[in-house]
Amino acid sequence: MLRENIYGKTIGELERICHSFSLPAYTSFQIADWLYKKNVCSFDSMSNISKTARKLLSESFILQRHMPVEVKISEDYTKKYLFQVDEKKFVESVFIPEKTRNTLCVSTQVGCGMGCNFCMTGKQGFNGNLSAGEILNQISSITERDQLTNIVYMGMGEPLVNTDNVIKSIEIICSPYGFGWSPSRITISSVGILPGLKRIIEDTNCHIAISMHSPFSDERLELMPIEKKYPIRKIVDYLKTIKLKHHRKISFEYIMFKDKNDTMRHVNGIAGLLNGLKCRINLIRFHQVPGVKLLPSTEENIMCFKDRLTEKGFIATVRASRGRDIFAACGMLSTKYCSAN
Repeated sequence: MLRENIYGKTIGELERICHSFSLPAYTSFQIADWLYKKNVCSFDSMSNISKTARKLLSESFILQRHMPVEVKISEDYTKKYLFQVDEKKFVESVFIPEKTRNTLCVSTQVGCGMGCNFCMTGKQGFNGNLSAGEILNQISSITERDQLTNIVYMGMGEPLVNTDNVIKSIEIICSPYGFGWSPSRITISSVGILPGLKRIIEDTNCHIAISMHSPFSDERLELMPIEKKYPIRKIVDYLKTIKLKHHRKISFEYIMFKDKNDTMRHVNGIAGLLNGLKCRINLIRFHQVPGVKLLPSTEENIMCFKDRLTEKGFIATVRASRGRDIFAACGMLSTKYCSAN
């Protein structure tokens, strides 16, 4: 029988493991300390746990962490890390250094099943969910681990299809027994899977980013098939009903496509859709991917679009493009070439 990986277990799970072995309750906190604070890679390193307990743990579990198998560095110092999570399965995460913050963009799935027609990951299709441990491994196994200020669940895959493991990983990141982070340092990005969104709102205090890309249902459907099941109008209507707490922020991601969603009609559509909702709108430059006929909006149109939204009372920003030369920019993550090797 395959042994489970103990890395990625919550304190509740570790307590149940210790109870099953008739170990003292405090042993679960000792294990968590070694896993998430001391970052060890073997049971033998857990020196304050008895040899008997370590033997029991090693017989029933593995302690497996994966170091990156490849690192690419952009001319703007963005780093793209490649991790192997199975024999022929790989994921990418992206480290983005800035003057006042260092952000890591983590993946939650191998590939993605959402099929957004502007995204390279979507062209790869869905090849499996990552475990909580595989999500956390992207954080704990990079050289910049201790320099990170922010984490965004915005890499490969749709986080709210893998909600259980995403929530488990957030618990470990934000708990005193884990990484001890504030949830205000974490953002979850989603195309808008309503059941998963409700769980994230109820079970975490992280920021939320929703991919909009058009305020009009028919146009959004052309870009994002998920619009048919979870229309942007329903997502926004739900967000208008919740009370923001713990300084949680709501934002909308909006990739700018030439002559597709960058007109004054779209500015007015966004204003009507988001009226009454406290939020930010992040405008994103489109980076062309193979096989996609969409074109990037002009810089003039992007800045004009931003100014018109600002005039209507919204906080609108243009996201800086990072790591484009190493295919680390928004919508460009894909490891299909690695999986085929």
